[in-house]
Parts: sequence; C-alpha cells; structure tokens
Amino acid sequence: MRIASWNVNSVRQRLTPLLAFLREAEPDVLCLQELKCETAAFPRAEIEDAGYNALVHGQKTFNGVAILSRRPLEAAAIGLPGMAEDSQSRYLEAVVSSESGGALRIASIYAPNGNPVDSPKYPYKLAFMEALTAHAARLLELEEPTALVGDYNIIPDDRDVYDPAAWTQDALFRPESRAAFQRLINLGYVDALRAVTDASGLYTFWDYQAGAWPKNRGLRIDHLLLSSRAADCLARVEIAASTRAGEKPSDHVPIFADLTL
Repeated sequence: MRIASWNVNSVRQRLTPLLAFLREAEPDVLCLQELKCETAAFPRAEIEDAGYNALVHGQKTFNGVAILSRRPLEAAAIGLPGMAEDSQSRYLEAVVSSESGGALRIASIYAPNGNPVDSPKYPYKLAFMEALTAHAARLLELEEPTALVGDYNIIPDDRDVYDPAAWTQDALFRPESRAAFQRLINLGYVDALRAVTDASGLYTFWDYQAGAWPKNRGLRIDHLLLSSRAADCLARVEIAASTRAGEKPSDHVPIFADLTL
C-alpha cells in the first residue's frame, strides 16, 4: 500500500498537479491539507474520475483536510478528539482496507502554524499538539497499523532546516514545538523518513519568497508517523520534490511511503 501526504495550498488552484500526481505516483491513499474550500466545493467529480473515493473536512478560505483512497474507506473521526470546540478543520481520520484484506487507520493532519509566538496562535498550536498526542496514545491501544500524516508545521531538528540559527525564534522550531513532536515519537510512533535515512537537507517545504526553491532554502515540516505495526511494514519513503518546480506549485511537496500491508 502506498500512502502519501501533501499540503496542496488550495485544492482547486492545484487540481491539475494533484491529478497528475495521482496518475504518476499512483498512491493508494493520499492525505491532503490546506484545501481552502468548503466540503461542498471540493472537486469530488474530478477526484472520483481519477479512481479515488474522497472523505473531506473542508473550511471556507482556510484550512481543510481530505483523505483520498482507491479502496473503500470509513470515516473514524472528523475533527480532532479532545478539541470539540475547535472550529478549524485540521484533522480527519479514516480506516482504509487493503487488497490483502487488512486495514490501515490513517489521519490527515494540518497542525497550526503558531506564529507569531507572542500571540494566541502559539498556545493554540501547543494545545492542538497536546490533544493530538493524547488521541495518538489511545490509537496505539487499538494495536492496529496506524499512520498519522500531514503538515505538522514543526521542524524536528537541525537536519530539517537550511539554516537552524535563523529559525530559533520561529514557532516551527521553538523548543516547545520540537518537544511536542518528540512526545509523539516517544509514544512509540516512527518518523518514516528517519527510519530509512539520517541525511540532512531533505525538505518538504520551500517558501515562495526570496528564491527559497532555487536556493534550496527548505524545511521538513510534513511528516509520516507510523505505529510500530505500520513501521514493521515500511519498505520505502520518498519526497516528490520535483513537484515544487511545476507551474504554479504548492509551497509544499508530497511525501509518500510504501507499506507491505
């Protein structure tokens, strides 16, 4: 089973590259973030024509997450458990069947950015991560293959940013943010990319400003976190960096993993 995650930064504006990625990479499951459209405005017909079922949790203008699957999928959670009063569409969870008769529980996550750190946005970011960690712990009790994927808006360590010193005061790289990400790992989840390589300079985001892409001033903030049962099936991880060079690209690129489920 090939699973993938992509912050498309407006699904309607990036529909052409999205359909191209579905056609070329052929993921079995693709989690999307930052749809920037309401559920009713999601391009469902085009996605279904490409051979995918779609589960969507949209929001007008901002946020929004979706899970696309070639196989049947069943909604497990719409909105992050533990944040019932949160009006922002940032979490969607489903159970997807595999061809072998098994199943994968997968969540599409669009965590808050948190900037500026001296505003209410940063405590909201940390509260979201706390609720996510509590829910992730409960999911482990199910003892099933689980993948928590998406745009975490967290740079885990120095290897994951082009200039660590320049980001020390940013919400994405603050010690509290990195510690929140590490708490997820400490529960027993595996950072899929780091399970296959320790290399630095492997990025999933390049800003639109200041020539970040041609200068390779990137960040790794999109992550595939796998439960031990899913990690045991991990065969390959790849960042589809070439999509950043396309016409009117998202500032994020897809990351995908092959699981022998």
